Amino acid sequence: MAKRGGFSGGMMPGNMNNLMKQAQKMQKQMEENARELESKEFTATAGGGAVTVTVSGKKEVVSVKLSEEVVDPDDIEMLEDLIVAATNEALRQMEEASGAAMSKLTGGLGGLGGGLPF
Repeated sequence: MAKRGGFSGGMMPGNMNNLMKQAQKMQKQMEENARELESKEFTATAGGGAVTVTVSGKKEVVSVKLSEEVVDPDDIEMLEDLIVAATNEALRQMEEASGAAMSKLTGGLGGLGGGLPF
């Protein structure tokens, strides 16, 4: 069987080395972005500012602040809902920042490389 175009079916060694260097660089940048994100905090409010929740980039609730007027012993359910809403919004902001950092790093490559350890 004849070889087609002299291509052995594998990547050329120089191209493979460049690809590995790029992958290592991207992995380092991703690690730096992750550390930077973990050090940030995201704050959201609910109920017109009656409930304020702050979460870290590590997905941990850092603080919950309540206005006195929202603390009604006869309507605990509303307070619970406001805390959930503010927490979810703060987490959404954190995820959005994480996605934006990843998109910036990958240059909009989408799913390319998904599942790879870098």
